[in-house]
Amino acid sequence: MKKVTGLGGVFFKCEDPKAMNEWYAKNLGLPNSDYGATFEWLDAADPSKKGSTTWCTFPQDTKHFPSSKPFMINYRVENLDLLLEELKKNDVTIVDEIAEYDYGKFVHVLDPEGNLIELWEPKD
Repeated sequence: MKKVTGLGGVFFKCEDPKAMNEWYAKNLGLPNSDYGATFEWLDAADPSKKGSTTWCTFPQDTKHFPSSKPFMINYRVENLDLLLEELKKNDVTIVDEIAEYDYGKFVHVLDPEGNLIELWEPKD
């Protein structure tokens, strides 16, 4: 089973998300919306499949990612249910239950140092 298929996004907490977004837009050209910057791409193995990677800032007190750490990485995965079964067998800390949205399924896990990882199975 293929596990991680790519990087879904990078999310980080900051004191002033609006100012950070403006800085990144002005200095690095990141086009920002309410959901940060989205980079679209085509799958190398199957160019008919589109994908995206998101970069987004959040306020320090965000509830979007439940962690004291300032960053969260989102990984795209092929089959979240099967991967979660494997992670449980390997005693990986599962933070929450799978959440389903119209754009995919998500769950949060911790690595050995307590870094929050978001796993995302996008809907095609």
